[in-house]
This record gives sequence, structure tokens and C-alpha cells, in this order.
Amino acid sequence: GYTVADYRALVARIRQIIPNVAINTDIIVGFCGESAEQFDDTYELLAELKLDKTHLARYSPRPGTVSERRMLDDVADEEKVRRHRLLEELQERVCAEINASLLGETKEILVEGLHKGKWRGRTRQNKLVFVESSLNLRGRLIEAQITWTGPWSMQGRFVRDVSPEGERVGAQPETFGLEIPLSA
Repeated sequence: GYTVADYRALVARIRQIIPNVAINTDIIVGFCGESAEQFDDTYELLAELKLDKTHLARYSPRPGTVSERRMLDDVADEEKVRRHRLLEELQERVCAEINASLLGETKEILVEGLHKGKWRGRTRQNKLVFVESSLNLRGRLIEAQITWTGPWSMQGRFVRDVSPEGERVGAQPETFGLEIPLSA
């Protein structure tokens, strides 16, 4: 196992070695025996570390697992919901702060596809960015200047195509926007 101090040191070391790294974690709230003090410690650690993404779940017994067979599910459902909500609210504030620090910066975006008339893509840190452009950017690596930020996504202005191969965005092939099913 590892301690909170070990985890804190590991996060610091990773950030030292890889500047601008995105760090994600998974947390189960209300696991068997979780005390109010333990939850508070978790909350404080997340507030301190400011992780990019926290996957949250409320504990519930799963048939056939050790916890279902041997541990008492002793945290009330209402308390699990409350703790989950507190961590969600904290993570939303953390994500808003992290994303706001990117406002005005130019970031590389790998464009995945269209969503509601805007190109949807992700930064190297897996942050969701929407970009308006009349060009076919699907599958392209572009630079975009971040013009708006929220906790869960950002918007950017297309700057240029930086895809590694020689062909750059410009011509619109006849297959623009064509969806090809993976199975017949």
C-alpha cells in the first residue's frame, strides 16, 4: 500500500518531471467504514492537489466481491450522496480554475469531429475544446487560441493546422463529413 504522504510526493514528482501534466484519479465515497474524518481528509487532499479529473462513485455492494461478503455497508446512502456532491462541487471549482489559467493561450488540439456545428477536440491534457471553422478539421492536429473557459470544456479560435504530414487543411474533399459504419 501507500500513504497520503506517498501519494502527495508522487504527484509532486510527476509534476516536476512532466510540466503541464494532467493527473486523474478515481475515488469511491462511502466505502465500508469510511469515517467523517477520513472523508474530510480526502476532501482536503483533493483541494490541495488540484487534479485535472476525478472520477467519483458512491460505494454500493457488488455481488461476489470481498466487500459484499465480509464488510458492513455502514455509511448511510444519504451521507454517500452528500459526500459525492461535495467532491463534485470541489472538482468543478478546481477544473474551472485550471481551465481559466489557459485563457488566451494557444494549444494543440487533436480534432475528433463535429458537435453541434463546432469542431470538438482535445488538448494533450485531454481537455475538451470546441473550435469554429468552415474547414474540414476532422482528424487534424491544429493550434487554437483559447477564447472561453468553463469547468468541463473550452472554446478556441482556429490558428493553424500543424498536422505532421505534408497535406494541410484547405481543400474540401467530397467525403467531408461522411460517416463510415464499422460494421455492415
